[in-house]
Amino acid sequence: QVQLVESGGGSVQAGGSLRLSCATSGNAFNRYHIGWFRQAPGKEREGVAVITNDGRTSYADSVKGRFTISKDNAKATVYLQMDSLQPVDTGMYYCATTQSLLWILRRKSDFVYWGQGTQVTVSS
Repeated sequence: QVQLVESGGGSVQAGGSLRLSCATSGNAFNRYHIGWFRQAPGKEREGVAVITNDGRTSYADSVKGRFTISKDNAKATVYLQMDSLQPVDTGMYYCATTQSLLWILRRKSDFVYWGQGTQVTVSS
């Protein structure tokens, strides 16, 4: 079992940046891959980025070059650095864990444990 807590969301203007944090508890950090998902109002939850336990990554095409997922093993924390934010990036951002061999596909159905989410709002 693992618990996840997101933080770092807020309101920014278009072109701005935010860094989200996903703090984990338990001993699962090195056993799971961790992904960031987002859900805009009226839309389904989509996979934004995933980082594996050994540092491999996967990004949605819509955020490549703008978002960077990373982790701090000592703090058992995963980060999502979001640059050049646009209004379409607005939504609730969640982190979640998976052990799926298909982690690279960033499918929400493959992720088992979820955090409570942190809101990101980007204004034009």
